[in-house]
Amino acid sequence: MQSQDVAPRPAPGSLTDRVVDVEQAEAALVEHYPRLVRLAYLVLPPGLGRGRRVLTAHGLVQRALPRGRASSPVIPAQSTGRDGDPGYAYVRLQVVRTALEAGLPLGLRAWPKRAQLPPLLPQVRGLRLFPRSGGADELALDRRLAGLSGPARAVYVLRGLERLPDGDVREVLTEAGVEDTDGALREADEVPAQYALLDSPEFDPCSLQARPTDLMRRRRHTKAALAAAAALAVCGALATLPGDGWGPDGAAAPVYARNPAAEAALDPGRLLRVSPVAWKTSARTDFSVWPARGALARDTALLRRALAVWARPGRTVRVSATPDTPSGGPFGPPQLLYAGDLGNARVVILYDGLRIARYAEPKDGTARAALDFARVDGAAGAEASAIVLDRADGNVRWLTAPWVTGAGERDLSKPGAGVMALTLTDGITSPLASPATQTGTCTSWNVLQLTDAAGPHLLTDLGELVPARLTTGRPTAPKEATGSEALTTWAPYACSLADVRGQGVRTVNAWSYARQPLPDVSGAAEWVCTRAETWRGDGSRVLAQFRTPGGLFGAAVAKAGDVPACGPRDPHVLAGVLWKSEGGTWYLLAAGDRSTRSVRATGGVNGSGPGNLLAVPARQGAKADLKGTLRDGRSISGLN
Repeated sequence: MQSQDVAPRPAPGSLTDRVVDVEQAEAALVEHYPRLVRLAYLVLPPGLGRGRRVLTAHGLVQRALPRGRASSPVIPAQSTGRDGDPGYAYVRLQVVRTALEAGLPLGLRAWPKRAQLPPLLPQVRGLRLFPRSGGADELALDRRLAGLSGPARAVYVLRGLERLPDGDVREVLTEAGVEDTDGALREADEVPAQYALLDSPEFDPCSLQARPTDLMRRRRHTKAALAAAAALAVCGALATLPGDGWGPDGAAAPVYARNPAAEAALDPGRLLRVSPVAWKTSARTDFSVWPARGALARDTALLRRALAVWARPGRTVRVSATPDTPSGGPFGPPQLLYAGDLGNARVVILYDGLRIARYAEPKDGTARAALDFARVDGAAGAEASAIVLDRADGNVRWLTAPWVTGAGERDLSKPGAGVMALTLTDGITSPLASPATQTGTCTSWNVLQLTDAAGPHLLTDLGELVPARLTTGRPTAPKEATGSEALTTWAPYACSLADVRGQGVRTVNAWSYARQPLPDVSGAAEWVCTRAETWRGDGSRVLAQFRTPGGLFGAAVAKAGDVPACGPRDPHVLAGVLWKSEGGTWYLLAAGDRSTRSVRATGGVNGSGPGNLLAVPARQGAKADLKGTLRDGRSISGLN
């Protein structure tokens, strides 16, 4: 026996130029109705909400019949054929076309297409219908599909549900009116091919669960009275809006959608609150085991405003986020980390497993509310040790992890200056000077030193919600930058951290990879590579820095972005600089790490030599291309 929806492949060209009449299309629609509705449900934009997607999917399939006789598309009904049924191929094409149209944004200058409007039929009143819930894999797939464009979702569904090869998928999309079919195919390739999940009850709009709507309101009002009351309430609210907010939701924008999951995420009563001692027995030391702290942790009105602004920031809200950090609402109830008064503001800090969100509003209203986001996925240990509470007058106060036992401030540019202790009150540090906003000549760089059971760690404020961790040593085995040797390594290059402010930096490592005797025998110069890694993965910044004997600061002689050099994947580096001796002679100095077997310069300067160092006489302003050979025979290029 064979499945109802799988049949032998028809002969090539057997469906070309065939004509479909209403009876054929209707027979195919009735026979394959559950699969067609599932196809429409999966292609429709998830932003419609599960209930409306169900009704819209049924409406699109029921309107897919031709008005008379129509030409069948040349695309087979399925890669294996749907019994070579041209009626099925025609109906499926209409379903795909109208489902894609339903996802188009409404324009101001054009009439909306029928698929973009709520379906007239079928209609359900007094009930909410939605498919049965699946498992974690189905939920993850649904989220990935939600991130695709409509054509890309159609590609994924036609591949997985209809078993069509890419050639047939391209033809279906072309007939459905998609212009960039190749782009849709490439975008769909980004989602793992978990096609078996498409047959899950999670995506079956024909096997539904029913729940009642608001029963109490239905008992009190007729439908007409409800519509009139809602209209009067909206008009009255708009007429009496205060100048500094939107009533109980503060600076949030008006509600534009009703979704049970989204509404649950905005309920302050469902906020996750962790026990103050959970971190002591947890196998993890990350933000998920931080307790809720602050005097306003039970202020429901404040928490409601913070959640509402997170989901719907109004026009007066100042929103900021580190690069590539999504700023949309939480996927579910977030975790409360802090809520309290700080100076002239009320501050709420929340965590949703991916991001830290900080909401702040003035005590005298909500008109100047601020919402800041930082990406912290995978943070653990020292990387999950502190969050910015507030900034004022060039100072910053930190909220520290419950496992932090001590805090201090030190000047990174002065390794012998020692640590100045900071007081910790309920995990909050006393204010310390921040380098995040300093301008002009850099003469110091204050950093935060936190101590826990593993020892001290150095963190630096780069103008974001979470600090960046500082380390030293070879990239394959970096160490904490707290020992005397590590502090001496960092000191001349502390001010170079200003180059990576506001870039979403996670860690910065300083690696002293070479010492080079100068040609005029005046001493040895130091070569250091600093690499800043970001939370998002890409956007890394590499600086090759050079310091002559006795120099207070290093000079950045080469920089690069998004390269593996000087990192754990490629722990090698090569860079050069034009240097003028005290006698006035110019040299090209180049240095690679100790695994470099030879260095060669070409272009404006020519020369080569064994080992990882090279010094060649040069002309002022000359430019050279550097190449190096590693001990294992591989070649590396110099940073520019």
